[in-house]
Amino acid sequence: MANRHLSRSIALQTLFEWDFNGCDDSKIKDILKRNLREFAPGLEEVSFSEKLIDGVIENRRKIDRVIKKAAPEWPINQISIADRNVLRLGLYELLFGDKREVPSKVAINESIELVKTFGGDSSGRFVNGVLGTVYRELGGSEQEEKMPKEKLGGAVVYRKEGKNFFFAMVHDVFGYWTLSKGHIEGGEGVEEGTVREVKEEIGIDVEIGDELGTNEYVASDPEKGKIKKVVIYFLALTKDTELKLKKTGGLDGAEWFKMGDLADLKIYDDIKFILAKAIKKLK
Repeated sequence: MANRHLSRSIALQTLFEWDFNGCDDSKIKDILKRNLREFAPGLEEVSFSEKLIDGVIENRRKIDRVIKKAAPEWPINQISIADRNVLRLGLYELLFGDKREVPSKVAINESIELVKTFGGDSSGRFVNGVLGTVYRELGGSEQEEKMPKEKLGGAVVYRKEGKNFFFAMVHDVFGYWTLSKGHIEGGEGVEEGTVREVKEEIGIDVEIGDELGTNEYVASDPEKGKIKKVVIYFLALTKDTELKLKKTGGLDGAEWFKMGDLADLKIYDDIKFILAKAIKKLK
């Protein structure tokens, strides 16, 4: 489903093998090709794994200097191979990646998810600490803290038919499929507001389940200027089958999709991260 997450996993496994065997740059392309063939046959976004590998190799010395500065108590050769290369991937996306394509918070969250899978018990805290330090030094959090904030609630809305799960997605005017969400009003709880917003936006009743995480992004308002929007996402079960999209300037469609169909959709990376968590819980 989440092609970008799988691409990062393949890139990490490639860097791990490359690092374990002495960092021979001449062999890394062959390692990547073998891993793609073995672990991700049919992966459409092969170019993303290649871009990550090329970026890390090209900028490795700069990235390693940043790691030394952000974690001075840990000589880089004493950091575990998995943690070290998760940091290299995350820092490449933080320092050299296209922020319009992969926002900083998405890069950090993806790195934490990777190291939870491939690292040790304390790896998540360590990687989060190093990447958070770099992010703050870049000035990201300081600038965003000065912005006015808006709280929103969103949901991965699903229904179950037999063994199949169906997901309600909305289509925006920029050509992406995304999740239903809306503003939490004053005096309203986040779960209560999310139920109301889903009902208003796509016309169905939902039962709120587990919280999936928070997505933060900066938007431009013609009157207020830049605003930091904080969206808390939940799993939300419904028995309704008909979607009735509210007419707004930002959305132009709403449809149900089977779980297997999600991989073919054009979806924002930060939403893929939320969807992946939802599917993991449902499975």
